[in-house]
Amino acid sequence: MDRIIVLDYGSQYTLLLARRIREIGVLCTVTTPDCFTFDNSIRGVVLSGGPQSVYEEGSADFPEQLHELSVPILGICYGMHLLAKRMGGFVSRGIRGEYGLTAISVDTNHLRGIPSEIEVWMSHGDEVTSLPESCSVIARSRNGTIAGFTNGRDLAFQFHPEVHQTQYGKELIERFVLGICGASRDWKISDFTNEKIGEIRRTVEGKNVVGGLSGGVDSTVAAALTTRAIGDDFIGIFVNHGLMRKNEELEVPGTLKSLGMNVITVDASQEFFFALKGIVDPEEKRRAIGETFVKVFEREANKLRADFLLQGTIYSDVIESGASSRSAEKIKSHHNVGGLPENMKLTLLEPIRELFKDEVRNLGRSLGIDETLINRQPFPGPGLGVRIIGEVTAERARILKEVDSIFLEVLEESGEIERIWQSFAVLLSISSVGVKGDKRSYGLVVALRAVDSHEGMTASWHALPHNLLREVSSRITSRVKEVGRVVFDITDKPPATIEWE
Repeated sequence: MDRIIVLDYGSQYTLLLARRIREIGVLCTVTTPDCFTFDNSIRGVVLSGGPQSVYEEGSADFPEQLHELSVPILGICYGMHLLAKRMGGFVSRGIRGEYGLTAISVDTNHLRGIPSEIEVWMSHGDEVTSLPESCSVIARSRNGTIAGFTNGRDLAFQFHPEVHQTQYGKELIERFVLGICGASRDWKISDFTNEKIGEIRRTVEGKNVVGGLSGGVDSTVAAALTTRAIGDDFIGIFVNHGLMRKNEELEVPGTLKSLGMNVITVDASQEFFFALKGIVDPEEKRRAIGETFVKVFEREANKLRADFLLQGTIYSDVIESGASSRSAEKIKSHHNVGGLPENMKLTLLEPIRELFKDEVRNLGRSLGIDETLINRQPFPGPGLGVRIIGEVTAERARILKEVDSIFLEVLEESGEIERIWQSFAVLLSISSVGVKGDKRSYGLVVALRAVDSHEGMTASWHALPHNLLREVSSRITSRVKEVGRVVFDITDKPPATIEWE
């Protein structure tokens, strides 16, 4: 089977790039430059972006193996700088960086079918200042910066064609993968399913696996895939940490049991609240939740004599935690990848860590999971623990559950929830003066968040109708006496992340 390989130099978009290529129907895998090995299935190589500068001492370099190979290369951002340097060009610090949407002019003779001016997603401080005569500039920013070049076979872009905001990004990637590399479209999600089932069986070798089941898409699909692979050797454990959405500690186990899974319910809410007592730092909260989660799991797994711990880690978790590459910069740790102690006694099993959210949903459909579960909104592993700013207590969790339930209730009644990728409420650590019943009040402040996204790597805030926001605010301040003010978050990702912590 034909394959495109992405060399990861630490870009936050590396696996998003791989996903775009898989969307075309071509197998794509990711590795680091030092682990790269060539085989005859590889039809092309992509050099990803990254946070380093090619002129700095110790920066990641062009792989030696690639010097001898004749396969086409696509360089993106840092990858473009590597390609330019290798060909004899020069790269230096730019006068000003380019970040976010930027207009570029395109040489339509080289990039046929692409308009002469498009908007692309930039994220760089360095720039290519000169190229050898063997290369042609095929795109420039409005300030004259080189935004793309080719030597007739290899291709390079300063911008990120893999990000949805880039116009004609899919066409540019297809031009490289199908047009230049000549790769065949013969990869399907069923191939991934069969490959992972075999991999799980080989890894587990008849031993028992326990998995955390939250009712979310990721953990449910990971559990269904593992059950398909090893049957009764998998047992799901639902840990009630007290930080689920309202009533989910009752609804989720029932739903999962209806799928034919073995589910054990453990109420550890008091244990989690005790572990979180006095903690306000987001990273410390995530770590406390992760460590308590593992402790509870180890205790239950020991009763079951399990050897493996299944987690529904997906790649947006891995990327944001900086775990995808030694060059990647950490944004925040994730419950599934950052809160695990070194002495954990269970071996991790993460069969869907290479997939994005919509790919996970497609995998779930292929496994026969009901659409109501497949289309469930994303919910973080630490639950409401990362939506309560400041100390997490049982009382503050109760308040947020009520607020969040009212927000989702109004969204469902209006039908607006069908148009939103993710929506939730956040309890802030401040209070605000107000007036209730002709008396001065001093109540908590909550923020509402609604975003549109395709895979969670980038997101735009969703413009909710004003009358809907008015209704939500009215219901919250009327029904939840502790809340005195409601605000709406209008920040994209980037610069913010989807979750507040």
